[in-house]
Amino acid sequence: SYVNTIHTEEGGTHLIGFKSALTRAINDYAKKNKLIKEQDEGLSGDDVREGLCAVISIKMKEPQFEGQTKSKLGNSEIKGIVDSVVSEELQTFFDENPSIARKIIDKALLASKARDAARKAKELVRRKGGLDDLGGLCGKLADCSEKDPKKCELFIVEGDSAGGSAKQGRDRKFQAILPLRGKILNVEKSRLDKILANNEIKALLSSLGCGIDGEEDFDINKLRYHKIIIMTDADIDGSHIRTLLLTLFYRYLRTLIVEGYVYIAKPPLYCLRKKDKEHYFYSEDEKNKFIAQMKDGFVLQRYKGLGEMNPEQLWKTTMDPEKRVMLMVSIEDAYEAERIFSLLMGEKVEPRKKFIIENAKDVVNLDI
Repeated sequence: SYVNTIHTEEGGTHLIGFKSALTRAINDYAKKNKLIKEQDEGLSGDDVREGLCAVISIKMKEPQFEGQTKSKLGNSEIKGIVDSVVSEELQTFFDENPSIARKIIDKALLASKARDAARKAKELVRRKGGLDDLGGLCGKLADCSEKDPKKCELFIVEGDSAGGSAKQGRDRKFQAILPLRGKILNVEKSRLDKILANNEIKALLSSLGCGIDGEEDFDINKLRYHKIIIMTDADIDGSHIRTLLLTLFYRYLRTLIVEGYVYIAKPPLYCLRKKDKEHYFYSEDEKNKFIAQMKDGFVLQRYKGLGEMNPEQLWKTTMDPEKRVMLMVSIEDAYEAERIFSLLMGEKVEPRKKFIIENAKDVVNLDI
């Protein structure tokens, strides 16, 4: 918004007048043309402005600016003037362009429904006193006995098979296991109400206990685990599930990443057995270098799934704090992270295709 070409970053009475006129003009037209019921409350300002870009520029004598930076217009009479002018012009525009008016109102109605659905869905996952709010959904969580979040770990694993091995192999005192069935919802392509209605995401949010980042009920102090470890298979499906989970954390639980609470487990890719000894390798190079020094008489196993390990092996290779290999998820460049997430998980296919073509040459291991 501008006053006499001066950028009013904090808005002011001219912006208030514009917002008021926009909301009223859209509601008046919608009710007049029976697009919303007369007795309904009508569309809120947030609903009609969602996705809107507008520039307000006025010229006046003796503007009075407020705020520490003098970037907010304070003249009280301007609100009514802008409101009146904008309201009259919008009404004329809507009457002359009914198809455009209908599209604007349809979008606002959709925003209103999504906002209402998201509010109702959030009530279902809002955690106030424990895991009981979601009833049986959190029955899949095998919790730990320790109550100090700083000492607690939550392993998010894919499927009942890996979940069974993890539950048996863990240290029950401080390690909790949450098995997920299949791939979770792609939050990059979904509305918040749909996200919060997803059973797997509900169970995860309820288990974490801190709420959704950016919402008024988010409380990092209610987080029940200070190590949240994504433990998926070392194949293409496991990579996809891991990416979906990271997208969820990045979009709706970003503070947990910033605070250093989110980790990726690195299960071994290979197990080499010779006589009574077992050697585990976490990379192709590591395995090849070791084999080059070996004589015959060994058996090499490629792990494609965590379910292929027995509980003792899973503990020894992936869950034991003394021996395991983990990567802490960090956001060193938030802009670049957001760009990549949107590119790989968003609606647009062409940028994703271009990214794959440009980076295909760098792929070392490919599961087919």
